[in-house]
Amino acid sequence: MKTRIEKDSMGEMEVPADALYGASTQRAVLNFPISGTPVPPRLIHAYGSIKRAAAQANARLGMLDEAVADRIAKAAGEVARGTYDRQFPIDIYQTGSGTSTNTNVNEVISHLASTEEGKVHPNDHVNLGQSSNDTFPTAIHLAAGCAIENQLKPALSGLAAALSEKANEFHKILKIGRTHLMDATPVSLGQEFSGWARQAELSAARAQKALDALLELPLGGTAVGTRLNTHEDFAKTAIGLIADETGISFREAANHFEAQAAKDACVEAHGQLATIAVSLHKIACDIRLLGSGPRCGFGEIRLPATQPGSSIMPGKVNPVMSESMTMVAAKVAGNQTTMSWCGVGGFLELNVSMPLIGACLLESIELLSNVATAFRDKCVVDIEANPERCNELIELSLSMVTALAPKIGYDRASAIAKESVSSGRTVRELCEERLEELNLTAEQLGELLDPVRMSGL
Repeated sequence: MKTRIEKDSMGEMEVPADALYGASTQRAVLNFPISGTPVPPRLIHAYGSIKRAAAQANARLGMLDEAVADRIAKAAGEVARGTYDRQFPIDIYQTGSGTSTNTNVNEVISHLASTEEGKVHPNDHVNLGQSSNDTFPTAIHLAAGCAIENQLKPALSGLAAALSEKANEFHKILKIGRTHLMDATPVSLGQEFSGWARQAELSAARAQKALDALLELPLGGTAVGTRLNTHEDFAKTAIGLIADETGISFREAANHFEAQAAKDACVEAHGQLATIAVSLHKIACDIRLLGSGPRCGFGEIRLPATQPGSSIMPGKVNPVMSESMTMVAAKVAGNQTTMSWCGVGGFLELNVSMPLIGACLLESIELLSNVATAFRDKCVVDIEANPERCNELIELSLSMVTALAPKIGYDRASAIAKESVSSGRTVRELCEERLEELNLTAEQLGELLDPVRMSGL
């Protein structure tokens, strides 16, 4: 591999000849051969937006030459668009403040912005008025906030809409309810779907709560929150530019010491994501159960066939979309544990687990967004009801006797249920034979055992 020599404050380093970064980035590449997974591109793109806003703000405030600021802003904009993603190779498991990544960004932008007219310095110009300690957490909030607003919220709202459409479509299809996975009183299939639709709707609301937790940006606090080496209006100006660019109401942190020393906002935001994962897991499992069979399971709905389900059993089709969603939920649950551990990784004025915090937060957002969309498109929209099976199971259910209890008493109703189990006959059949004993007419029995009435439709 061809190399060139670059220098930083620690001396000379061999750097790949085609790299846009410098010596400090190469040191980090060599220091952290840990996972082989670099910092997420979304976080790098957010960094590009931050550096562009910082240059523009510094120019407005008279801290930076306008021509230099323009070149920085142009280069940073390319970074924000993902043009140079391959130039950010540093592993997630690096310095806990993300200093290596901030340096990487500074060096790449410096390289791109430097011309024969003059060199743009990575620290004196690109990093002017900033520190890794305030820019990296700002990048986390910015990247995650934009991903929530532009990906997660629409995905969850789309899933909620698809489930709601099915709730309307299946509104009049009656089926047996189940509690403890055992027979309960009848519901409509639409009522069941409406519960899942509401879960998805609330998940979208929780995504908004996650975004709300991230709206305060630490930018401007520099090293420890004291605003050392930055203009007093820098934070307000730069964050205003970021808010205008994204259309999201980001604002300066109310207290820079809290915003840099603690990552409670990120832990809170991921807590909302973990709750969303729990909801999606429930929806996926319930739909998988109702579609089980097709002959020897519940079989009350028919799931779309997306792919062959077995290499040995011909014709088998599995609920793969549900399985995908439950695995995403498991991963998000694991990330929640990691986030909690990282959240307590703050010592005095700085959290030192920030790269992993950013990676987990962005991974969970992306996974939840993608799986909600896939589950909607590949499963929910093509679900079909099986009314015949629903009706069959209603008649077989012991819980039909529940509606008789107010008329014939709990003990007598219980005896009929037990006889139904032992004889294999339905509650309706047994009651029709002893109308006089139960002091009921055929019409009264029909009304009491009417599943429509029991479902509350």
